[in-house]
Amino acid sequence: MFLIIISIAIVLLMPLVAKIPLAIAMSRTGKYDNKHPRTQQNELKGLGARALAAHQNCFEAIAYFAPTVLLVLALDEQNLYTAWLCLGFVSIRILYLFFYWLNWDKFRSLAWLLGMVSIGAHYWLLLV
Repeated sequence: MFLIIISIAIVLLMPLVAKIPLAIAMSRTGKYDNKHPRTQQNELKGLGARALAAHQNCFEAIAYFAPTVLLVLALDEQNLYTAWLCLGFVSIRILYLFFYWLNWDKFRSLAWLLGMVSIGAHYWLLLV
């Protein structure tokens, strides 16, 4: 259960990590516009735009991962497989961020797919 809880914590903190390159990109446009950050973010190009998309996608990943893992915990179905699936999801999501920042779209899409497969695998384990 420890690894599962740590995995949830990492996934919940991932948007903050993804914000770092976004904030750097915003600062490089002249100054960080703290009064209208979303307007400034929407004007970013290249790495800045990818950093914004990666940051936003981290929140989307929480919407899939957290309820799934909380269901596993609530039903007391955690085991070695679910722990490995959680660690796999976290590892894949970290790679996903780097692939997004580096503009490696095919690898990013593959990482996204593998993350969704790991979510589906949790439900498979709950149903069998």
